[in-house]
Amino acid sequence: MTREIDVVVVGAGQAGLSAAYHLRRAGFGPGRDFVVLDHAPGPGGAWQFRWPSLTYGKVHGMHALPGMELTGADPGRPSSEVITEYFDAYERAFGLEVVRPVDVRAVREGERGRLRVETSAGIWSARALINATGTWDRPFVPRVAGQETFRGRQLHTVGYRGPEEFAGLRVVVVGGGASATQHLLELAPYAAATAWVTRRPPVFREGPFDAEAGRAAVALVEERVRQGLAPRSVVSVTGLPLNDAVREGLRSGVLDRLPMFDRMTPEGVGWADGRSFAADVVLWATGFRASVGHLAPLRLREPGGGIRLVGTRAAADPRVHLVGYGPSASTVGANRAGRAAVREVRRLLGSGAGPRRAAAA
Repeated sequence: MTREIDVVVVGAGQAGLSAAYHLRRAGFGPGRDFVVLDHAPGPGGAWQFRWPSLTYGKVHGMHALPGMELTGADPGRPSSEVITEYFDAYERAFGLEVVRPVDVRAVREGERGRLRVETSAGIWSARALINATGTWDRPFVPRVAGQETFRGRQLHTVGYRGPEEFAGLRVVVVGGGASATQHLLELAPYAAATAWVTRRPPVFREGPFDAEAGRAAVALVEERVRQGLAPRSVVSVTGLPLNDAVREGLRSGVLDRLPMFDRMTPEGVGWADGRSFAADVVLWATGFRASVGHLAPLRLREPGGGIRLVGTRAAADPRVHLVGYGPSASTVGANRAGRAAVREVRRLLGSGAGPRRAAAA
């Protein structure tokens, strides 16, 4: 059975819940005018899968969802617990009625100018789609010569569960972001030895990350999206916060950075100049790619590898909006993108489609 609806929101992380909140405020009824589909087993978006040692106090910037502050959180509790509970309370407070677990398999051209959203729970026929699928499902691991010969363990950040399992091991951490430094600082007291490897020299940021710096960082990512290039993360252009723990890591040598190795061997990693590091584990803290494979039938990608956006709207299809993508892939950016997408969706549907209640609101 195909269910007709005005708007399908795919994903119930920060961006998806922000979009759902603004749809409700605009007069769209959950389950009647719009539906939120989420593949996760419960509330919390990607936060529910974070490693237990990432406590709320260590989170690199977390902005509250629109309309409901996150207050009184214990900084010593795992962020997965704190934020999952907050998202759960948020969904219930605003009656967002998220449908889960649902896997969205493909979005295609449908009948009568609608979008056909094919899922594990059936088919929805929508007039507009707000895609908020984030990146957690697409961890990125670069290819390196000799990678298949390495006899040790390789894992990505998504598989990291805490430092205890690396006790007595020699660990290489690859990546220049906040996750890499957090892993290294946690691992160092347990591991026999660690090495930090990045493609580019890390940039440490002193002082608060104010609104002006945030706008400048978002503008850099936004320009890539406007050109149809694959987006970089906002965090990648903000620099690493220079807090007390990072200062101690720099002082102790734990955060002494090495350039990217040229090859992997059965025993570890090596560089063209003859250096090598014997390793039991390579931990790839190398980021993620946007999870947009289900949109492939719509042919939205540009030759540069990305989906070109005008605001939040896909330049190739005004019915499709991407939030939490590129410049809005941060908690504060996701909030703003959710609001902007709903404003554009109202305009699209109000031009001859959409809920009469919403068009008149």
